[in-house]
Amino acid sequence: MKEIALQAAVAGGKVLLEKFGRTLQIRHKGEVDLVTDADQAAEEMIVNVIRGIFPRHDILAEEGDYGARKSPYQWIIDPLDGTTNYAHGLPWWTVSIALAVDGEVVLGVVYNPAMNEMFIAEKGQGARLNDRRFQVSKTDQLDQALLATGFPYDRKQSPVNNYDHFVAFQQAAQACRRPGAASLDLVYTACGRFDGYWEMKLKPWDIAAGQLIVREAGGRVSDFSDAPLDIHGAEILASNGLLHQAMLEILARGKRP
Repeated sequence: MKEIALQAAVAGGKVLLEKFGRTLQIRHKGEVDLVTDADQAAEEMIVNVIRGIFPRHDILAEEGDYGARKSPYQWIIDPLDGTTNYAHGLPWWTVSIALAVDGEVVLGVVYNPAMNEMFIAEKGQGARLNDRRFQVSKTDQLDQALLATGFPYDRKQSPVNNYDHFVAFQQAAQACRRPGAASLDLVYTACGRFDGYWEMKLKPWDIAAGQLIVREAGGRVSDFSDAPLDIHGAEILASNGLLHQAMLEILARGKRP
């Protein structure tokens, strides 16, 4: 299953690279929520690779409905995380694929084709970047931390928009970044490039693979109240573990979904 996940990620990434920087067909799912023909083509390729080997497995993907087979195995797929970046020619986007067994994510792959970086984790087996093991950072003071976040698609309409948290963390941390692809924010936290990450109103395909990679790299993942993470829930906080409590205290001051 790991090998098929890797094959699917590479196949989807190849489709995306071929279309990257070219004229795209773009439509809006919401005011600021885009989908392109590249998303759809990559998802079709990924699903074909997986279904070619595991035709009875269930698939939860961002762009298509693949029916319910009532299998204990479910593939959770984001064919292009960071669509807005991709559409603007910014090379900060990924293919994200996770496998859940009986509802528990046991395999996660996040592939950044533009930088040829493949992040992978299996439950209980640690995390790797291009076959090299890695772990979270050792930063233990929030004022020395580099954090990442994102803003929900309804930020212009909803008062629960992460702006308050962002301002609070900008004051408390060394710096905050808003790169625009949740899966990359998670794996960058996992490998120590970021020290922590928080966001709200995401979908399972945004975080399923990345949250496992954080855990397997020695990090900690929860919701904003430190309850166990639900990938179908409204909040995610990921950190190197050393900063988790300090981040929870700041999140407790702001608005929540």
